[in-house]
Amino acid sequence: MEFQTIQFERRCAGAWIFLNMPKKMNSISSQMLTELDSVLNECQADDRIRAIVFTGKGEAFCAGADLKNVLSSLNNAEPGTRDFLDLFGEVCHMIRKMPKPVIAAVNGLALAGGLELVMSCDIVFAAESAKIGDAHSNFGVFPGAGGAAVLPKKIGLNRAKHLLFSGEFLSAAEMERFGLVHKVVPDEELAREVEQYVEMLASKSPLVLRRMKEVANASLDQTQEAALRHEILNLRQHVRSYDLAEGLKAFTEKRQPEFKGY
Repeated sequence: MEFQTIQFERRCAGAWIFLNMPKKMNSISSQMLTELDSVLNECQADDRIRAIVFTGKGEAFCAGADLKNVLSSLNNAEPGTRDFLDLFGEVCHMIRKMPKPVIAAVNGLALAGGLELVMSCDIVFAAESAKIGDAHSNFGVFPGAGGAAVLPKKIGLNRAKHLLFSGEFLSAAEMERFGLVHKVVPDEELAREVEQYVEMLASKSPLVLRRMKEVANASLDQTQEAALRHEILNLRQHVRSYDLAEGLKAFTEKRQPEFKGY
């Protein structure tokens, strides 16, 4: 499949999606969102892909939306058609609901829409040199894919307000302390570190990971009692699965399980 704004690579069990507009700091356009929608659907349908990685080409992960493209999309959208805001919301929703782990490998600046893309992912690795921030307020722009709605759940209300109000960029190490970033690694080790993580995920039951992601995500908007009910309902279904039977059999036989995802 030919793409103009992204690059897609298969690396063993991982699907690597590179934002590939380095001269524009990988800013997000309507075309990029359309291409991301297409490749994410492909990744979801391919059982050989066990995890998805987002990263950027060049010095930036993603510096946010292409504001000229956003204005053009909003001003020229035909009635009843999807504009930039619709497309971006749908892509972020698709990442959050993807039944496979999605990893952000933040290689450089991740600002505004770039931060919203990062927040949609399940696990975040970042290069030491990476800078992360909201930045919408610096240009009088309002977030639309989680900047104000999701960031407080990720790093806490007061910290989120500071980033939203100030437009400040923070280091990867600071964002690791805040809990948004899972691990900070030297720049030259980012790809290798993420590849090893994907290899580890590929050894797990894809069914277990899918169900864990679903329950964990839903728990944020539920009471503890409701979340526990959701968890036990999934467990009731899971006890009938091939993967559980295979895992227990492999344990008793002292070998590595061979999961099939059902």
